[in-house]
Order: sequence, then C-alpha cells, then structure tokens
Amino acid sequence: MRRILDKLYEIIPAYSLFPLVFSFTFNMFVYVGSRMIAGEWHHYNIESSLDRLIPFWPPAAVIYLGCYLFWAVNYILIARQDREAVCRFFSADFLSRIVCLLFFLLIPTTNTRPTVAADGFWNQVMTLVYSIDAADNLFPSIHCLVSWFCYIGIRGKKEFPAWYRGCSLVMAVLICISTVLTKQHVLVDVAGGVLLAEICFWAGKKPRVYGVYEKVLDRIHVGGNK
Repeated sequence: MRRILDKLYEIIPAYSLFPLVFSFTFNMFVYVGSRMIAGEWHHYNIESSLDRLIPFWPPAAVIYLGCYLFWAVNYILIARQDREAVCRFFSADFLSRIVCLLFFLLIPTTNTRPTVAADGFWNQVMTLVYSIDAADNLFPSIHCLVSWFCYIGIRGKKEFPAWYRGCSLVMAVLICISTVLTKQHVLVDVAGGVLLAEICFWAGKKPRVYGVYEKVLDRIHVGGNK
C-alpha cells in the first residue's frame, strides 16, 4: 500500500489529494443536489433572440464531452504546483461552486432544446446527452466555469510551456462555444461561467481567503508540505 501511495505522490503531491477529491465530490453535490432540491421548481428561460440565431450543430458534442479529459489533465497539473498555489486555486474553485449552488436554487434556469432527428451518429449522441442531462442548472455554466479555471490556473505560469498554455486557452474557448452549439447552454450562461471563474480566482489569491483553506488542510493532516 505504501508503495502505491509513493507512486501516487510522484504524480500528485500529498497536500493536493484532498483538494482534488473534494473538488470533484463537492461539484457533484452542487450539481446533483441542487437538481434533487429544485428539479420541480419553476425554471426561468433566459434564452435571448441572439441564442435563437445560433445553429444547433450536433458534432460539437465531441468537444462538449471531450472536456472531461481536459479537466482531469489540467486539474492534476494545477495540483502539482506548490502548496500555496494549490490552496489559492482550490479555495477559488470551492467559492465558485457555492455561488453556483445559490444561483441553481434561487434562480433556476432552463432553455429550449431542439427536436433531434433520429438518424445520424452525432444526433444519437445528443439524444443520449439530453436524456441523461436535464435542461436545468444552466446559469452559470459549470462546463464553462471549470474549463476557464483549467486555463487561468496555468495562465502566466512559466513552468508550463507557452504552447500548452495557449492550447488550454483555445480548448477552454472551444468548450464554451460547444455549449451553445449543442444547445446545452445559452450565451449568458457562458458569460456567467467565465466571469465567475475570474472573480473567484481573484478572490482566491487573497490571504484571508486561501488561508482558511490552508488551515483546513493542516487540520485534516493531508501531507503537510510533502
């Protein structure tokens, strides 16, 4: 068991294990929990006339669904930074989900999904997506929020090659675009997700904010400075 942990610590520092696991767990709690609570409540459609001009393009699903690999890789890369940087990032990540939870409960939103033709591979993919992901929990878009975090978490960090930072920006933008092309979100959802990521990332840099997160890590003994 010790050998396995040592191998794991070579990839993810001990002090980053809890932040990574908690980030995933809390994200699921916010998304699924809010749906369980507010699923039957009245939902507001904030779709604009501009949204109705954007075409439905099922092949965008490859980007929309491919984001999960992007998230996993970049969150692990971010978790490999020094302990203070990790606390700053994941405290911002936590704050963003708190805000999302408030919006999902106080102002539940929805949109109008298109009728999907039965033929074609990508149409079938979108039909599956629609069947397992209800049209709720839209504002702000967690898809866009997390994707933007994946970029700003390494933005300006010289330890990451410039080409990779650039690719992360492109990928984050493409994911945002895919959310409206698949009609999973509307434009204001995208703007809300990106803006929330920037605001929380700024707040997470404050010692008064990330210091609390750091104290939590100290109390649960997740590896100290290892």
